[in-house]
Amino acid sequence: MHDNPIIQQLPRHLHTFIIEQNYDKYTSRDQAVWRYVMKRNMKFLGNHAHKSYVEGLESTGISMGHIPSVEEMNNSLGKIGWAAVCVDGFIPPSAFMEFQKHKVLVIAADIRPFDQIEYTPAPDIIHEAAGHAPIIADTEYAEYLRYFGELGSKAFSSRNDHKIYEAIRHLSILKANPYSKREEINLAVKMIEMLSAKSGMPSEMTLIRNLHWWTVEYGLIGSLTKPKIYGAGLLSSISESENALKYDVKKILYSLDAMDYGFDITKPQPQLFVTPDFKHLTSVLEEFAKQMAFTTGGLDGIMKAIESGNTATLEYSSGLQVSGSFSDVLISGGRPVYINTNGPTTLNYKNKLMDGQGKENHADGFGSPIGKIKGTLKPTRFLSDADLADYGIIKGKHCSFEFESGINVEGVLDRVVRKDGKILLITFYDCTVRHNRKILFDPSWGHYDMAVGESIVSAFSGPADADAFELPKQAPEEKTLKINYDDKTIKLHDLYRKTEEFVNGRQTGYNEPSILFKEYKKLKVNDWLFLSELLAAAKLSDEHSALIKKITGELQANLSLSPGLKNLIEFDIND
Repeated sequence: MHDNPIIQQLPRHLHTFIIEQNYDKYTSRDQAVWRYVMKRNMKFLGNHAHKSYVEGLESTGISMGHIPSVEEMNNSLGKIGWAAVCVDGFIPPSAFMEFQKHKVLVIAADIRPFDQIEYTPAPDIIHEAAGHAPIIADTEYAEYLRYFGELGSKAFSSRNDHKIYEAIRHLSILKANPYSKREEINLAVKMIEMLSAKSGMPSEMTLIRNLHWWTVEYGLIGSLTKPKIYGAGLLSSISESENALKYDVKKILYSLDAMDYGFDITKPQPQLFVTPDFKHLTSVLEEFAKQMAFTTGGLDGIMKAIESGNTATLEYSSGLQVSGSFSDVLISGGRPVYINTNGPTTLNYKNKLMDGQGKENHADGFGSPIGKIKGTLKPTRFLSDADLADYGIIKGKHCSFEFESGINVEGVLDRVVRKDGKILLITFYDCTVRHNRKILFDPSWGHYDMAVGESIVSAFSGPADADAFELPKQAPEEKTLKINYDDKTIKLHDLYRKTEEFVNGRQTGYNEPSILFKEYKKLKVNDWLFLSELLAAAKLSDEHSALIKKITGELQANLSLSPGLKNLIEFDIND
């Protein structure tokens, strides 16, 4: 899996989310679930999915007959410049977006439980591999995904966003567990509702996740009257794909307005958005980017960095990037004039750590003015050594100068750091920084590295240089459930295996359909999917006409016991 060079080049902190697929853990019934969903979907999607879906199945290593291995997918995706890794269920949105930015498809290793075959609220390998992967073969759409990941990884989340994510992950784990109690699920739902009610103004991450949901997950393409399906949530869901094109699901022309439409992962969607083509998706995303702090910077961006409560980056007009946990901002005349971080901080340029400006150099935080030195005609970042000397700022000499904001700096100039003709950093020792009577930096704190730049031009989530910042491990603490099957279920899984062997031509006495049917009856279970598999096996030979009638009768009996299975069972009886 890790032979793909794209995976090897991922930032180190993303590797903490990657798990082994452990292909052998998939049961024979899991394989049957995969085959059923793929067969059922292809019967419908062959006519109703975007043309690139069917074309992309083969080119991305997706088989109709078996759950794909990540190795298979990487061999195919690598040819189109992408990769795939396995993760444990829902991962934090920021990490998901960052994987996408690096052209890596994250695949939830688990497969949906048998009783959620039509739709599952949890991510699974059907959704990720059979839903997301095939459309990536379309180069225009693949670039949209990459660009979405780039912007999404920079979007600010609120403190409440992470709590909501953890609550949704917890609910998805409960719903995937056949032994979960209804009270546990109800409590988890109420927790999400309570946290959502406390959300206040939606964060950038909330808005961009809405756009992701209505395009990448639940998008339609073409005309409003006869759209095709391209969203992975629809492509991987038997019920949702068929429901999506019905008249009572409202179809809306996709625009930036979609960012204001929330969604409930546990229910069918009341409306869907239709894009005329993939190019339109990118134009809407570019429109969203124009309002992100990543593009606008300024006081609004600084406040989003502070309110996020997480590592963020502010970029000065000189190009200097400060990465850390921002604690406060000094405002004068309605403009930000001084920023502070709390705890380890790095200084970067063009997303690379600057020499001598790692966390060990700014272990207790960082503070610096924003603005122009008073009396200068040029922006401070463009001052030459001669210009600085005119204002008494000379190496090895004590100097005193004031910013237009009223911030005063006094100290001995140690060095000036320039990149690409711009001053990024000026370092002083024996330095005091004041604003009116407030001390912003004291000489006892050591050298003073002063960032240079007249404004904050960009603000985004996360560090500029992730590897240099050494983000802590972020993998979720709560793991998805690994089901321990009872003896009866294990025997049932073995019957699935024997049936598959018969269909594939590995025929011996013990896997004759008539023998398997007798063994099934002894187990005294109701499993319509096994009967469907056995029915397909029996239909391979004219010798089994009597057995076919018996199996069909059993399926009818299952249907009378569970009318909710009508759509699923009738499909197989009539197939």
